[in-house]
Amino acid sequence: MKKILLASAIALFAGLHAQTTFGVKAGFALSKLNSNENGFEFGGFEGGLKSKAGFYIGGLVEHKFNNKFAVQGELEYANLGGKAEVATPVGITVTEKMNLNRIVIPVSARYYAMPELGIYAGPYVSFKTNNKVKFEMSGPNAVMTNPEGIREGEKYVEKFLDDSLKSTDFGLFFGADYKVYKGLFLDARYSFGLTNMIKNPVDGEKLKMNFFQLGVGYKFK
Repeated sequence: MKKILLASAIALFAGLHAQTTFGVKAGFALSKLNSNENGFEFGGFEGGLKSKAGFYIGGLVEHKFNNKFAVQGELEYANLGGKAEVATPVGITVTEKMNLNRIVIPVSARYYAMPELGIYAGPYVSFKTNNKVKFEMSGPNAVMTNPEGIREGEKYVEKFLDDSLKSTDFGLFFGADYKVYKGLFLDARYSFGLTNMIKNPVDGEKLKMNFFQLGVGYKFK
């Protein structure tokens, strides 16, 4: 009897192992911070929020129940965030690149419409690693800007983000991937945040982050 149970356990483990796949992935991320106060105009200053290019890299584990259905968990490091562009009355445009570097953990339910094509959706949670800000100046009077003043401004915004934004946020995502050759695949997805990232909102302030990812990956057999 013990031999039968042991043989059954080995067979079950082998079957589960055969259905579980590990992989790596990386690519391009385009993210934007969305606020209910996206644009402003005050005293000759005009500004608004824009999208920012970044990247992501990570690993995945997929478990197939059969040829059609699977679940997949991932762990990613992602350079996300957004940009704020402010036009000043003195002819200088300030672009604030806000890099909200995050650890993102997505979990998805997958459906294989074809052996090569997987369609998926699910929730994600992300955690702050650090916030970095970069100022860029443009315009005919940009050469007049003070580098030390620029760096002080970057530090001020970094501290503001650290103090004002939550370190964790939640959201949903959906996408698809396509197997190109053996374990090599292309992947595209869109994620939209559900969490108001502002710690202590005033007068109904809201800030959420959406991001699009396009990349390549490889699943090891």
